[in-house]
Amino acid sequence: MIEGNSTFIHVGQIHVDVAPASISTILGSCVAVCLYDRKSGIGGMNHYLLPFWNGNSLQSPKFGNIAIPKLIESMLERGVNIKNMEAKIFGGASMNISASSNMMIGEKNILVAREILKEYRIPIVAEDVGRENGRKIQFNLQNAKVLLKYTIKVHV
Repeated sequence: MIEGNSTFIHVGQIHVDVAPASISTILGSCVAVCLYDRKSGIGGMNHYLLPFWNGNSLQSPKFGNIAIPKLIESMLERGVNIKNMEAKIFGGASMNISASSNMMIGEKNILVAREILKEYRIPIVAEDVGRENGRKIQFNLQNAKVLLKYTIKVHV
């Protein structure tokens, strides 16, 4: 059982907190990036739907190329040194098996996470991405561990 606050985030949301706390979400083809600073116990998570903002309408954290820099910025505003950050990434499932062989949204979401974290020089220390099942994750800021449960794939 996790002590402290527990926050559930939805698509397009970002949450940063400090231990003891936890952040959770449910993912299909969406991706969540979890960032953590072991020195301060500050961690954060985003949940994005699509890899790239197309320039139309308002910039939104439902796009990976907006959500990941915003999460990093939010961590820095809390006093975290970027050199102390580490990342874990989850999601990016291929939820529609019958789709064409073109690169799926889930795969593109995973790639944008890896590329942006590489640009910021934030190491990815764990990941559970791709495949066909969705995931429910809970990020425990007390110990930086992520509890993961796969969702059951229903065939209709």
